[in-house]
Amino acid sequence: MYVAIEGVIGVGKTTLARLLQPHFDAELLLEVFEENPFLSNFYSDRARYAFQTQIFFLLSRYRQQLNTVPELLSNRKNLLSDYTFAKDALFAGINLEGDELDMYNKVHEALGEKIPNPDLIVYLQASTDVLMQRIAFRDRPYERDIERVYIEKLNEAYEYFFSTSYESVPVLKINSNSLNIVQTPEHLTLVKNRINQSLGLTPYQPGLPMADRS
Repeated sequence: MYVAIEGVIGVGKTTLARLLQPHFDAELLLEVFEENPFLSNFYSDRARYAFQTQIFFLLSRYRQQLNTVPELLSNRKNLLSDYTFAKDALFAGINLEGDELDMYNKVHEALGEKIPNPDLIVYLQASTDVLMQRIAFRDRPYERDIERVYIEKLNEAYEYFFSTSYESVPVLKINSNSLNIVQTPEHLTLVKNRINQSLGLTPYQPGLPMADRS
């Protein structure tokens, strides 16, 4: 079983992956973003640092996924990831243009052929207001310059990107605006049940009103 959790910055992907790990007895693949030397400058001057930031992320995510995902799956281990390789292109579509975007897309397409797709994508949705509140609450230094308009664009791009299944991978959509999976155990149970249902696992409670599957 390979499940990837997706959503806009601040939605709670890593938190959910960590909380789900014991339930699925899974290995964790967590995105490494702190090591990107361009990230802080990118949020304060996106036009200047977009290409460097995207290329660094692309190669870092490719290396991490290529070195980890095939090995774990070949050993029949369950895997939870807090990102997909595909999401990198989503960000590039917002941050790059012209020749830089064309070059990026060619490299991404070539590298992506070697990366296995997950069995299920869990797409956490949230309003831009909620995302901004969560970003402010966690107060990461390199995120302090993130503009609301940027999060709004990302939110729109994610909605479009996951409006249908990605390369035949089913997408489970979960609106997280009113969820607190850390402090409310019932909320985490709801999420577990919907994932179990989407994967055809038991036990699960059908008909929960918090998500849709594409």
